[in-house]
Amino acid sequence: MSSAVIVSAVRTAVGTARKGSLASTSAEALAAIVVRAAVERSGFDPKDVDDVVLAESMAGGGAVARHAAVELGMFQAAGMAVNRHCAGGLSAVGVAAGAILAGMERIIVAGGVNAMSMSPRMQQRDPVTGEWNDWWIPPTHPDSAEAPNRDMSITVGWNAAKEVGLTREEMDAWAFRSHARAIAAIDEGRFLDEIVPVRVRNAEGQEVEFKVDEHPRRGGSLEKLASLAVLHPEIEGFSITAGNSSGLNDAAAAMVVTSDEIARAEGREILATIRGWTSIGIDPARTGVSVPDVTRKLLTRAGLSTGDIRLWEINEAFAAVPLAACRTMNLDEETVNVSGSGCSIGHPISASGGRMLTTLANELTRRGGGLGVAAMCAGGGQAGAVLIEV
Repeated sequence: MSSAVIVSAVRTAVGTARKGSLASTSAEALAAIVVRAAVERSGFDPKDVDDVVLAESMAGGGAVARHAAVELGMFQAAGMAVNRHCAGGLSAVGVAAGAILAGMERIIVAGGVNAMSMSPRMQQRDPVTGEWNDWWIPPTHPDSAEAPNRDMSITVGWNAAKEVGLTREEMDAWAFRSHARAIAAIDEGRFLDEIVPVRVRNAEGQEVEFKVDEHPRRGGSLEKLASLAVLHPEIEGFSITAGNSSGLNDAAAAMVVTSDEIARAEGREILATIRGWTSIGIDPARTGVSVPDVTRKLLTRAGLSTGDIRLWEINEAFAAVPLAACRTMNLDEETVNVSGSGCSIGHPISASGGRMLTTLANELTRRGGGLGVAAMCAGGGQAGAVLIEV
């Protein structure tokens, strides 16, 4: 039986939204950059690509994947937009793997893009007053005090912290370590092979290459994190701050997925084999504790246990999410987010899944191989996970 494999995987460096290096770079431009680089590194002819599947979020509609295909002259490649919010990038890879394994497609580019800085603002007419509401965001679930649509600090961070019993000190310590790990990874050059540079103009108007994640903070301390105000002081005991939350970010990631038979026949090096993927739904108020559930589903169907997994990427939408997962699944924290994650590298929503898988595959390669899981919660009470082997 054939397997779905990844033969190349790239990402941009992650920019800080609205004030960072990618603030004036559109989603379409970012998508074209990573799709082109992924195809070039794969060694396949662009004309042989069957489909481009990219996650997008807060982009206002359209299909960035098709835009990239046409811009790159791959007119034969269709384009699909996937929206599972934060987990969209992981789902895009699952869609690609399924099509490959079914024998319906041969070569697919999958990943995600998020240009938060360039996101359009939508409007909706109020059915009572007839007036147009500015900056309307389509709801993913019915709004409630326990799970407000537009405040993930409550829906995800605070609710997870309460359910699992996490303290402010524990979450701050996780975030602090996340930054330290990301800085170490940058300084050691661990991200060099996975990042494709983006030409941008700096504050002085000079054209430069953006190729280093700019969100990780140097010189931070636990004391500084402890001094930050909580996001909801009116809520007794509230412990979520900007410091133990992910950032608002811009980035894109893409990988080429094909079958192991095609890869070998074409003499392409296999970066990783996709062993499984899945998603779940959960009560929206429990979004932040969804990772253990989606991981159990994934590993059960793959016939594995947590002890079989060498490395984990569990997105830090808030530090509470991986902390809750580690505590619930009894994971060794030294195997989770070894090069940082959302609190430090950043969380470019629909690009995060592709970024995580790219980093995970490269880190497993650096360590001599093994199984790895990338998992994350997603808006509206969802979660996604992908299992790879190097």
